[in-house]
Amino acid sequence: MKYLIFEDFSGDVIPILFPERILHEEMREQMPYSKVVSGGYVFLKDGKFICKGKVKELKISARDKDAEIINRFFIFSE
Repeated sequence: MKYLIFEDFSGDVIPILFPERILHEEMREQMPYSKVVSGGYVFLKDGKFICKGKVKELKISARDKDAEIINRFFIFSE
């Protein structure tokens, strides 16, 4: 899967995951947030998210902390 991480209007980071057939720049155009923080490809390996890659068109790349940001959105509390 591909991903982009945006900074929302309050300064919080919001990850968006999407299929590989959609270009990063196409997804960027659809989102209302003004700032793209990072992006690339995300994989699930041994139960952990792995983020890699660069997006030349948006001048961004995956960061070490992206996997943790994405993981936080998959944790549910009851």
